[in-house]
Amino acid sequence: MWPSGKATGFDPVMRRFESYHPSQINMSNGMIDIFSGSSCIDLSNEVAKLLHNGLSSRELGTFSDGEIQVEINENVRGHDTFIIQSTCFPADKHLMELMLLADALKRSSASKITAVVPYFGYARQDRRVRSSRVPISAKVVSDMFSSVGINRVLTLDLHSETIQGFFDMPADNIYATKLIVEDVSKNYSQENLVIVSPDVGGVVRSRALAKYLGGLDLAIIDKRRDVANESEVMNIIGNVEGKECILPDDIIDTAGTLCNAAKALKDAGASKVSAYITHPVLSGPAIERISNSEIDELVVTNSIPLTQDGQKCSKIRVISIAPLLSECIKRLSNEESLSAVFL
Repeated sequence: MWPSGKATGFDPVMRRFESYHPSQINMSNGMIDIFSGSSCIDLSNEVAKLLHNGLSSRELGTFSDGEIQVEINENVRGHDTFIIQSTCFPADKHLMELMLLADALKRSSASKITAVVPYFGYARQDRRVRSSRVPISAKVVSDMFSSVGINRVLTLDLHSETIQGFFDMPADNIYATKLIVEDVSKNYSQENLVIVSPDVGGVVRSRALAKYLGGLDLAIIDKRRDVANESEVMNIIGNVEGKECILPDDIIDTAGTLCNAAKALKDAGASKVSAYITHPVLSGPAIERISNSEIDELVVTNSIPLTQDGQKCSKIRVISIAPLLSECIKRLSNEESLSAVFL
């Protein structure tokens, strides 16, 4: 038997076991069980609370050689089960946790397993550019989902919507647009707003946001590097002088492009620059760059939990996707349409 509680030492045969027990254990509503991996426990607890549920109990262990061990502590036979897990840094660990949790539920006779993946890692590796000798990692990961018995995937703002076709089961890609619209409407006067696409590829997303905010003006940042090894030149297409600019995007990683875009907008006369990003990867020098940049505010979701440095950054504000996820989980469990949650 595995030890109960928050034991950190369990080494009878030269192995280590670390467990996590949620504060609320198995207050399942009907036949629904919600499990959380280790990547977004706070978000999972918030989702479960909104569903008047408790997180179902599981234990995640690590052997001394680094292998992950999983145990489900409840009877899930015939239950509709959901695993909430972002495959963010460290992506390999969190992905393996998700795979093992799903396999454990399948072998425990759960009737249906839905992987709720707010941030789908490896999504930026979705093609072979110029037929280079590289894997299509997003496809590899989606095949792993099928192999462990996952019946459905729910994810948020996929980097490329074509990834939905990589899965051999239903894959629902929902959007943070509604949350962004609500937050912008609450915090900004639309009379002086302009939506700015950070690049040509983001025009569709930016145009949709401008439409939902009452048909706001749209500007586009055209990035060019005319000479090799020289910095990008950013040209602003549209009028931003004296305007409050909103830059929407799906991912912020090292923040270099976003910080350069903010500077270009301020140089063009923008009075304020705010960015709304769904997934705050924020790797490498990202936090330092944001702190020293022309960005006035960076609004992100909790699809990926912020690091301690990120939480300390005064320019970063977090909005929760828990209401969106909880509504989707309820609708999936009741076999209802998800389209009502979209704008």
